[in-house]
Amino acid sequence: MTTWSADVLGDDFQQRTLTLPAQPDGAAPTATLVRHVPSTGTDPARRVAVLYVHGFVDYFFQAHVARALADAGYAFYAVDLRGFGRSMAAHVAAGRDPNLAPDLALHARDLDAAADAVRARGHERLVVLGHSMGGLVTTMWAATRPGRANALVLNSPWFDLNENWLLRVPVTRALDVVGKVARRLVVGGLHEHYGRALHAATGGEWDYDLTWKPHEGFPVRAGWIRTVRAAQRRINAGSIDVGVPTLVLASGRTGSHTKVHPDLLTTDSVLAVEHIRAGAARIGADVRFVHVDDGAHDLALSPSPARERYLTTVTAWLTEHVPPAS
Repeated sequence: MTTWSADVLGDDFQQRTLTLPAQPDGAAPTATLVRHVPSTGTDPARRVAVLYVHGFVDYFFQAHVARALADAGYAFYAVDLRGFGRSMAAHVAAGRDPNLAPDLALHARDLDAAADAVRARGHERLVVLGHSMGGLVTTMWAATRPGRANALVLNSPWFDLNENWLLRVPVTRALDVVGKVARRLVVGGLHEHYGRALHAATGGEWDYDLTWKPHEGFPVRAGWIRTVRAAQRRINAGSIDVGVPTLVLASGRTGSHTKVHPDLLTTDSVLAVEHIRAGAARIGADVRFVHVDDGAHDLALSPSPARERYLTTVTAWLTEHVPPAS
């Protein structure tokens, strides 16, 4: 584990590299921990820390989320998982595909390292905030690592494929076979419309690194999506329990993810809201589901006032369930 160094988000943020357990092929993967300096400091007195986990074709750049949670009394950290964002260059240099781990379950080790590093700084309680794919990873991690987190917040978690029954069931079964023998076969990718609607260069509000988060995404390969679908099947079968208070949030409506439409940023135009709601009912006994009307897929990147409603809902729920001074 390296020391803290300057981060791309400016003076309020620093980053450090987390060395992860070696993979079976001998590769030594890394992840990147980011901290919001004003809320974490050098000798943190804040007892509760929030650890943010990004989605697919994503990385942590939502500085306003860090500031909102810091203003509410929480220490804020984020992790760029192996192969993503700040961690991408080392992953690709080792011969890996960007944004793809050999198995989605390996990201549990990334969260182990990040959670250990956060707790080592003296924070007594940990909340994990996962978005989209990060919500799926966070859910599985909490269910298989009881006691590591004290609460979860899931922003539009990826509990199912936003596709028709044919692609979600028979095609998934075929991928389960194909993914074993042709792991690198390209089987899909993202549509560009949502990313273009977000980015400042194409009319959106947000400026982020298009090398790390390109509009067209990265190729989805059979071996990786096979492991994603295995995790989603466990959720939809009701066979996991995160074991901690959990807040799940999603947009008020689903929008088309395959074409341009005027509601790209006021609907979830990546995932299906009904899948998120159904999954939320199956992951534990203490789960609250909340719609954020006019919210985007990443609720934190919604147009105002939806993003403020999202952040207010999150901070109010956290204050009730994991008070910052508790």
